Amino acid sequence: MTLHCSVFIATSLDGYIARDDGSIDWLEAANATVPPGEDCGYADFMASVDALVMGSGTFEKVLSFADWPYGEKPVWVVSRTLTHIPAHLPAQVRLLHGTPGEITSLAQQQGYKRLYIDGGKLIQSFLQDGLVTELTVTTIPVLLGSGRALFGRLARDVKLGLVASRSYSFGFVQSTYQVIRNTPESTPTPPTAAPTPPAHTPQ
Repeated sequence: MTLHCSVFIATSLDGYIARDDGSIDWLEAANATVPPGEDCGYADFMASVDALVMGSGTFEKVLSFADWPYGEKPVWVVSRTLTHIPAHLPAQVRLLHGTPGEITSLAQQQGYKRLYIDGGKLIQSFLQDGLVTELTVTTIPVLLGSGRALFGRLARDVKLGLVASRSYSFGFVQSTYQVIRNTPESTPTPPTAAPTPPAHTPQ
């Protein structure tokens, strides 16, 4: 079974996903200009994936939101430092320690076909390991000058094919790329799950 790993993310025009301190005030300001009912394809994308895999930095940012935004969708949080998931989150939120290859192997064992990969460092590691299938990048018309970059160092070039691109009247430009694979990747062993938190009632 082929596993599809997708990225769906917004960046500034100069390629940053957050300020140096993790702030996304610039993105929140841009989103305020989006007409009601327009989500730039996000809802359809979320409906297409079986689970979301996010890094610890992204997870901590999401915890600052007023409400958990992913409903009952399975969410895997990848971290070397976190020891537990807050008890108020849905039971589908799981903490994992493992490499991208180990995580995709586990996803395949569980019958997942499509994963949403979120978080700058995690996206970079999945790209380095040749595991990203598709990237949808929405460019926001603002220059930050510095911050947390979406892309980082790579051991080799990653060739992309443009699938679609569109511009919005409020200034966003969204492009979807397919990763052009050269050689098949090996299948590693599954990761070790972090200790399971006590049972709790989803809110």
